[in-house]
Amino acid sequence: MTTRPAPAFTRGFGPATPLLRLFDEAHTRAFYVDFLGFTVDWEHRFGDNFPLYLQVSLGGCVLHLTSHYGDCCPGGAVRIPVADIATLTALQQRLLAADFRYAKPGLEDTPWGTRELRLGDPAGNRLVFFADLPPSNNSTEETP
Repeated sequence: MTTRPAPAFTRGFGPATPLLRLFDEAHTRAFYVDFLGFTVDWEHRFGDNFPLYLQVSLGGCVLHLTSHYGDCCPGGAVRIPVADIATLTALQQRLLAADFRYAKPGLEDTPWGTRELRLGDPAGNRLVFFADLPPSNNSTEETP
């Protein structure tokens, strides 16, 4: 397979910011802020009794949560990379210790070489925190 250099204009692209639908503001804040530990960076409404649009962040992870009809569909999924297995395990232990009524997350090793922690938010969106597994020392090839 040959690789081509990226066109010059692509150097100006930054990371994507996922939009996730929210329905219940109180449950959404409890999940993202109180349980997961995200910070509300800002929020916006056009006026009283209007839909909410807010940005939350945790480390380098930035998400936009919206109750505006038509912004996005509920049931989306976001994969969030975590630095390493130790950090992912610490996250899982902290979440279990929080004893959140609606989530008791486990860890799963995948066939594609990651360890993952999966959660569903109050609107049915899926968050998958993952870290790469270290390379396996078990080779299936026979040595002469």
